[in-house]
Amino acid sequence: MTDVVKRFLNYVKIYTDSDPTTGVTPSTERQKDLAKILVQELLDLGLEDAHMDDNCYVMATLPSNIDKKVPTVGFIAHMDTSPDFSGKDVKPRTIEDYDGKDIVLNEEQNIVMTTKDFPELLQYKGQDIIVTDGTTLLGADDKAGVAEIMSAVAYLVENPDIKHGTIKIGFTPDEEIGEGADHFDVEKFGADFAYTMDGGEIGELEFENFNAAGAVVTCKGRSVHPGYAKDKMVNSMLIAQEYMNQLPASEVPQKTEGYEGFYHLVDIQGSIEKTTLQYMIRDFDREHFENRKQFMKNVADQIAQKYGQEYIDIEIKDQYYNMREKVEPQMYIVDIARQAMEEEGIKPNVKAIRGGTDGARLSFMGLPCPNIFAGGHNFHGKFEYVPIPSMQKATKLIVRIAENIGKQ
Repeated sequence: MTDVVKRFLNYVKIYTDSDPTTGVTPSTERQKDLAKILVQELLDLGLEDAHMDDNCYVMATLPSNIDKKVPTVGFIAHMDTSPDFSGKDVKPRTIEDYDGKDIVLNEEQNIVMTTKDFPELLQYKGQDIIVTDGTTLLGADDKAGVAEIMSAVAYLVENPDIKHGTIKIGFTPDEEIGEGADHFDVEKFGADFAYTMDGGEIGELEFENFNAAGAVVTCKGRSVHPGYAKDKMVNSMLIAQEYMNQLPASEVPQKTEGYEGFYHLVDIQGSIEKTTLQYMIRDFDREHFENRKQFMKNVADQIAQKYGQEYIDIEIKDQYYNMREKVEPQMYIVDIARQAMEEEGIKPNVKAIRGGTDGARLSFMGLPCPNIFAGGHNFHGKFEYVPIPSMQKATKLIVRIAENIGKQ
């Protein structure tokens, strides 16, 4: 299982962040750099149909090596990294036999990952951990998942005595900007069900996720020389401030947990004439989700009544929904993964994803797709890390799931 580490270290050095502003698929051409490498590696392993399509989706088939018919299972991960933090020139470093103390990521810039801020680090004392150099994210989300799937496929190819049915492999672009399933051809993929290897810490098994929408609030103003601005100037930034103050201060990511939803301000661009607010809207409950969207519209209407309709506009776009609605009627899929974890000595941690995966949308496209841990922590930032044993366990888990389905 050292193969998974080698692959991961190679993949994270490839710059693949996505970009929500381009309006094309893939959103960045650089994602194709990793896709081409993966296609060649799959071809080298003997998966003859491995290919990348025009939209940068990689698909391949590991044929069945048994006589009986069993369900076709898919394993999916995404190739892009988050645009929230730089993924360029990633320099991964391995902390061997972690001693349980604070980790200096970058001495020159005094960037330290402390156990006070990240107490879950202490779970991995004595293990080898891969960290960043403090200037980029790591890319374990989701190159750990990519490496685990690739390593599991290689292991199955090299060990034909392990009997399995047909296995479908899929790698997607643009998951981090909510577009990973936009051009995923479920029929072409040909799996009865699948798993995304895109979860966090070891043991995570998820079939619930947020309902998600994005909102753009545009506030308009009127610029006038400040010395002569009385009763004439309208400052769009102050209108935006009024809007922000109307949203519940306690319903933000840093103050919510479990099944609690939130409004998340992710970007502000402002001047006197125009200010734009970008929000994420999240909730597990569909009714509460719809209420959140309506509340944001109501606040905009109140401000429009005060200043005039021309001074504020809101646009809300749904992104994905809670996959529980589609997976729960077929809970045997979750049970297969749970049993495989137990057989591999992994304690299942069945929980709701406070986020989303490609699997959420794929489930609504006809491909039920729970989410399994890839092993990483602190995604989308410089404190991201992944314990090596977690990646190795995830690789073994893929093999075990394939083997167990082959025994059905």
